[in-house]
Amino acid sequence: MFRSVLRGAIGAGFMMAAMASASAQVLEIGMDNGPTGLDPHLITAFPSFMVVNGNIYEGLTAIDKDLRVVPGLAESWNVSSDGKTYTFKLRSGVKFHDGSDMTAEDVVSTIRRVQSKDIASPLASRLSAIEAAKAVDPLTVELTLKEPSAPLLSSLATIAIVPSEVETNKDILQKAPVGTGPFKFQEWQPNGFILLAKNDAYWQKGTPKLAGLKFNIVPESATRQVGLVNGQYALLPNIDAATALQLKGKPNVKLGETLDLAYMLIGMNVSKPPFDNPKVREAVNYAINRQEIVDAALFGAGVPGGPLSPALKSWALDVKEFSCYKPDPAKAQALLKEAGVAMPVAVTMNVLPRQDVKDIAQVVQEQLNKAGFKVELKNQEQGQFIQDWRNSNFDLFASINAGSPDPDEYFYRTFRTGGSTNVFKYSNPEIDQLLDKARTLQDQAARKTAYDQVQKILACTGPVAHLTYGTLFSAMRDKLQGYEVMPNRSLVTLKNASY
Repeated sequence: MFRSVLRGAIGAGFMMAAMASASAQVLEIGMDNGPTGLDPHLITAFPSFMVVNGNIYEGLTAIDKDLRVVPGLAESWNVSSDGKTYTFKLRSGVKFHDGSDMTAEDVVSTIRRVQSKDIASPLASRLSAIEAAKAVDPLTVELTLKEPSAPLLSSLATIAIVPSEVETNKDILQKAPVGTGPFKFQEWQPNGFILLAKNDAYWQKGTPKLAGLKFNIVPESATRQVGLVNGQYALLPNIDAATALQLKGKPNVKLGETLDLAYMLIGMNVSKPPFDNPKVREAVNYAINRQEIVDAALFGAGVPGGPLSPALKSWALDVKEFSCYKPDPAKAQALLKEAGVAMPVAVTMNVLPRQDVKDIAQVVQEQLNKAGFKVELKNQEQGQFIQDWRNSNFDLFASINAGSPDPDEYFYRTFRTGGSTNVFKYSNPEIDQLLDKARTLQDQAARKTAYDQVQKILACTGPVAHLTYGTLFSAMRDKLQGYEVMPNRSLVTLKNASY
């Protein structure tokens, strides 16, 4: 039994009692879409990440605001001289939200769960280097690798530790998450709100300071803005530039900002015509004017970007390195003629239901249509978009995806043949070889050389046309203190916030 069904802690009576005593300090948050699920090993959408990552769940390691790897549920670790054995010392006294102790067995079970073909986690590629996981004792975990893995510590920050009882259960965490984080799940009213309560047993003493978090699902941007200005909401996290501009200077409202790791993209299905032809993919890139997208859709609050965010200063190449980033509709049409496709090239673009993505999709549609394409936009609700994405049921799609501090976390699962989020069906032996090599190297300069090559190949003929990296804003009431905007969109700093 699932630890006595969470020991009855998620009852309505408990919720009312816990919240009534400190309702003024439950932080009211406005968000545009509700989660599609809350299982940290299965979710792929931002609304789900915002609720669970860092709030309900934690990993062995964590990422700080400067994108550095720091201790998480593991207080320390050692790496063998050959780079193939990692030994983690877990924090003592950490409890799951059901009251049970978190032990090494839960960590080992979590790794097996993410690697399981039956679970089919989109995070599986991040753990592909791990050959075996062993609980040495209740507070010590040993990971044995097939080969050295330079990004492992960064990747482990994204692998939420869950109770061992759920290892083979695909359903239970989607609606009743149980983690170790500063806040614990209380209630979910679909299309209404998700309520999290303070975890009084949280291992980091003195946190959280808030009594809870209430994520109010408010699709209309204008309604969210009015709610923030009048004090109904204390925080609108990860908003677009248009919303930020409208809120700038409003009484009792302040803005936080940083350069986003997340990237706007046009994805292409290379398993069928016309995007199975690299010349057609290259034509897409020549047809796109990225600065025009920044100006028209992001109101100037962003930068044109390649496969890696400029926020990753030690990894990202300047877009000047990519010849196809200089807009040239005539060159695009010439490439389409070389490819031998019938013009105009009629395709459908699935569009993620976010206003900034919709705005970008319209600009891209116009640009492509001037360069030999005929693009039809297909606006979808979020669940259908994600399902079609998972099933590779698209010609093109317009979306925004989360970036990562280490290039391997994005590149390997997305562009490696058979990668867990390679929905494009892309396969390139040269890319495979570079990615396999780069993740085993310990020398930063050698890894950068490999990833420079990967970026150059992907930029013009890969299955993704990377577009822009926006300025990431959060709008909040000015009395909200301690919350910082994270480049990876995590709301983990809410555990330090007060209101």
